Amino acid sequence: MTDVATRPAPAPVVEKTRSSKERWVRRAPLLPALIFAIIVTQVPFLVTLYLSTQGWNALRPGQREFVGLDNYVTVLTDTRLRAALVNTVLLTAGAVIFSLILGLALAILLDRKFLGRSVVRTLLITPFLVMPIAAALLWKHAIYNPTYGLINGLFGGSTDWVSSYPKAAVIATLVWQWTPFMMLILLAGLQSQSHEVLEAAKVDGANAWQIFRRMTIPHLRQYLELGALLGSIYLVNTFDAVFTITQGGPGTATTNLPYEIYLTMFRKFEYGEASAAGVIVVVLTIIVATFALRVISGLFKVEANR
Repeated sequence: MTDVATRPAPAPVVEKTRSSKERWVRRAPLLPALIFAIIVTQVPFLVTLYLSTQGWNALRPGQREFVGLDNYVTVLTDTRLRAALVNTVLLTAGAVIFSLILGLALAILLDRKFLGRSVVRTLLITPFLVMPIAAALLWKHAIYNPTYGLINGLFGGSTDWVSSYPKAAVIATLVWQWTPFMMLILLAGLQSQSHEVLEAAKVDGANAWQIFRRMTIPHLRQYLELGALLGSIYLVNTFDAVFTITQGGPGTATTNLPYEIYLTMFRKFEYGEASAAGVIVVVLTIIVATFALRVISGLFKVEANR
């Protein structure tokens, strides 16, 4: 009788098994999507890793061989690829910084109530919805064209803006397209600000500039970081604007890493080098994405503590 009375009940084990089965039942509908995502993203990346260790030129199909990390050494020491890396940093940083500044100005405008605000907001979001290749074609022909472009039509002259200012031409196109994205993020940050605190600051005698500098900007810091990081993740892979507007020129003035990878693959036919360069771009993107995820996590923690 004592053994039976003191014997532990098996109920917790049954409940644990049941909860485990319930978790798998809930996860089961997601498995096809997970498997599809792995096949579409990870398998090509593994193939790219394999190709990056091969000395493979399509013009010499019979001379393919294993070269280890030689392709990575070539990529990191090649002058064209180093120039492409510098151009990538300049184009990305320029587009992100100007997009954030304009996005902040527009977000402050839309944070105020005025007649037709919803219409203005919709119009300002529109550039972000335009396909990148279409946006690049629009700016190249309708705005930069030296003969019938909008800029020369308004200010006169026959300046070839793409040839004279290639980096600025690409950056302006990217800024036009990405400013709405920054505006939406910063507008969400402005609208999450406590109106009671702002009113209290006004009552205490703070003017608009003091409120903006000492309260609004610190409040928007994480939103600014989030916009900069997400924008950098996307813009570091910019190909459409460079390919369509400048073709990487004049010379290599606007050749960034994605475009240089394209040239290595389809002009030089060096599949191994192009794969190694692609892996390096992926690693850099993952590093930036890691910081972005930390910022997003911080934002969620702040919202949860309110």
